[in-house]
Amino acid sequence: MNARKLTRTIQRVVKQAAVAGSVVLGITSSTGAIAQTTGQLAPSYPLITHTPYFSIWSNKDVLTDGSTVHWTGKRQSLIGILKVDDKYYRFMGKEVKAYTTIAPAGDQSANVQVSYTTKQPAANWQEPDASTSDWQTGLLPISDDQKTARTNWNTDDIWIRRTFDYNGADMQGLKIKLRHDDNIVLYLNGHKIYQKEGWQEHFEYSDFNNKLTKYLQKGTNVLAAHVRNTAGGRYFDIGLSRERQSDYNTTIDVAKQKSVKIEAMQTIYQFDCGDVNLAVTFTSPLLLQHLDILTRPISYITYKVSSKDGKKHQAEVYLSASSDIAVNTPDQPVQAMGLKNGSLDLLKVGTVAQPVLGKKGDDVRIDWGYFYVGAAANHTKQSLSSSVMKGISEFLKGGPSASASNTTTLNGKQLSLNTTVNLGTTDASHFATGHMLLGYDEGYAIQYFHTNLRPWWNRDGKGNFPDLMQKAAGDYSAVMGLVQKEDQRIRQELQIAGGEDYARLAILAYRQSIAAHNIVESPQKELLFLSKENFSNGSINTVDLTYPSAPLYLMYNTELLKGMMRGIFYYSESGKWTKPYSAHDLGTYPIANGQTYGEDMPVEEAGNMVILAAAIAKVDGNANFAKKHWKTISIWADYLAKAGFDPANQLCTDDFAGHLARNVNLSAKAIMALRSYGYLAEELGEKATAQKYIALAKSMVPKWMQLADDGDHYTLSFENKGTWSQKYNLVWDKVLDFNIFPQEVYKKEISYYLKRQNRYGVPLDSRKSYTKSDWIMWSATMSADKHTFEQFMRPLIRYISETPSRVPLSDWHDTKDGRQQNFQARSVVGGYYMQAFNYWLHHKK
Repeated sequence: MNARKLTRTIQRVVKQAAVAGSVVLGITSSTGAIAQTTGQLAPSYPLITHTPYFSIWSNKDVLTDGSTVHWTGKRQSLIGILKVDDKYYRFMGKEVKAYTTIAPAGDQSANVQVSYTTKQPAANWQEPDASTSDWQTGLLPISDDQKTARTNWNTDDIWIRRTFDYNGADMQGLKIKLRHDDNIVLYLNGHKIYQKEGWQEHFEYSDFNNKLTKYLQKGTNVLAAHVRNTAGGRYFDIGLSRERQSDYNTTIDVAKQKSVKIEAMQTIYQFDCGDVNLAVTFTSPLLLQHLDILTRPISYITYKVSSKDGKKHQAEVYLSASSDIAVNTPDQPVQAMGLKNGSLDLLKVGTVAQPVLGKKGDDVRIDWGYFYVGAAANHTKQSLSSSVMKGISEFLKGGPSASASNTTTLNGKQLSLNTTVNLGTTDASHFATGHMLLGYDEGYAIQYFHTNLRPWWNRDGKGNFPDLMQKAAGDYSAVMGLVQKEDQRIRQELQIAGGEDYARLAILAYRQSIAAHNIVESPQKELLFLSKENFSNGSINTVDLTYPSAPLYLMYNTELLKGMMRGIFYYSESGKWTKPYSAHDLGTYPIANGQTYGEDMPVEEAGNMVILAAAIAKVDGNANFAKKHWKTISIWADYLAKAGFDPANQLCTDDFAGHLARNVNLSAKAIMALRSYGYLAEELGEKATAQKYIALAKSMVPKWMQLADDGDHYTLSFENKGTWSQKYNLVWDKVLDFNIFPQEVYKKEISYYLKRQNRYGVPLDSRKSYTKSDWIMWSATMSADKHTFEQFMRPLIRYISETPSRVPLSDWHDTKDGRQQNFQARSVVGGYYMQAFNYWLHHKK
């Protein structure tokens, strides 16, 4: 939960908000049908969820209202169209406009020359005849990013002039192609056509309310821009394009979305498509107790068409999948190809460069490995096209005469992988059905202490991804049966443990938490389940992400929680980490070569590891896992005994709130860890050690209560009256049956939290109005009864239903306006399962 570079990260989030607020550059093919509005069931809807890199969502309540996106918000387009007899209905995504280049931008050509200066120019600098004799020359793009810049820019201000020729032909569809970072004023032939405070992280196309065609002239034209950097990076690139017109006249209506339902592993949409109903189900079979299926990075899209009028109707479904799913940025060249593998037709795409494990960091996407789309060959036709529009045009004209073959290849950028499946005939007694498979072969997934590791499914290096797709196709019916059964069980367990609201929240968290990890085998032949710290700082295997996410994995498969902890144990036990407390992380995803976070969290991370080792022992019924690492755990426990009760000025997991000395909640963690260590010693037969540490933990409780007492609650830091905080770390006292804190502590705290609750939840502490929803769930679990627990849930239901931040669940939001503060799509929402884990642990047979 790290924010060492928080200022820059917040700037990025503001940028994204600015981009999200701009005009969406898409088209609809309908000539009258309008997509309906629907209630906000979730901030974002999970569609394809496997790893931090293979994760596709819809940020719209209606699936046709926008493009599908990666969890970072970058477009990864899936477009779905249903053909019913001779009519067409778009049920997913938006068509992306295609353009022809008139004057290339720097991302299209390496020779786009400009004049520029970083010194204040003369007053008429933007005029076509202005003198630029003292300006410099350079090439687009201009940036401070050495990986993309052809001209380096590292000052606050830059003034740029670019000339281009236009032949005076038809001006219909002309657009300026522009990307800028930050503020800009843009002129064409001396006339101001655009001004913006803010930035565009992607190219946008615009005629600026017809100002482009108003001031464009035959012959030589001058574009002039003043760009000012105020936050974050620097970037400028510009060109001229013409929007391509579609070459088909067929009307594509917009399917009417009737409902959407989110289960733990499925998102199910229902549509009205004229004479038929269409159900579209996205299934990512993240079965935590079936490792072979869980680690298979393949999702299913299932289509089911039923006749509304009882008559026969022929149905075909078309999917356009963008090659952007296999790139970090859309300007990366890709190669796509068709394949045959047994009973499957497959399309495959990846970057030409294939920089395996070449990028690390937060807001990045994979640009190595290959994305696949597959379907049963006897019902399928597949093709490749240079644009979405071309692919749709081909479908409307009847599709390719035959499916793509092993010899079919296409190179370019932003290609469309097109799959058409004949679903057959539906009537009064028969459904028309079919399915497709979407998969991603990373090749290598993680670098672990300088050894490149393959994904778990191919850990021996002998696997073949088309064969894995074939296996997944053959397992379809069995897997869907398992998923439906497990979805039902998870929902029922959550309802019993916490009620309907709780079930809704926790189900929404299920796929998000799992897909923020990757599973590999270590060189020591052990399973590693490594998280990415999404939209925080990109760390890999962060201990204070493992800690809050743990309840989900404690409940359903402790082997995965062990997989989160093994790398941290290895780091210490190998001698690579020598401090008497746990490391914070193993690096920056996907490179796990050692801690990259700039500051330790001594009490935080040591406490986390000891507590989780005890929780695993409680679930497993033995302390075998702790026994393997007993020497290391003992070193950490000894450190906590000396430094844990009254912590020095240091960071805790909520490091965005800054350093804090004498942190009462952090002290509670140390006490829980020492009691946990005593429990583990008991389980291992070390009676003297157990007695010592259990007595030590118990002796700290009265002193804790005394130093933190503030009448009707306990303080944020010791002897700091008038402050308060959620003491969520105390939940383990209840869950693990330690019971060393008196009930009055919980009653007092829970009562006080509810008095401080705002519209969207209880603040984290007295310093700010923001909160962490995972910690609210832990605090709520300390409630004495279900009614009190449900009082914590209602504001969080409002949050997911009303937040204007349309991103995968943000665990850090403001309790007054419901806006995300930064984080999104993080694994820590697995912590929502604390109430269910507590109930299950005390009621399991």
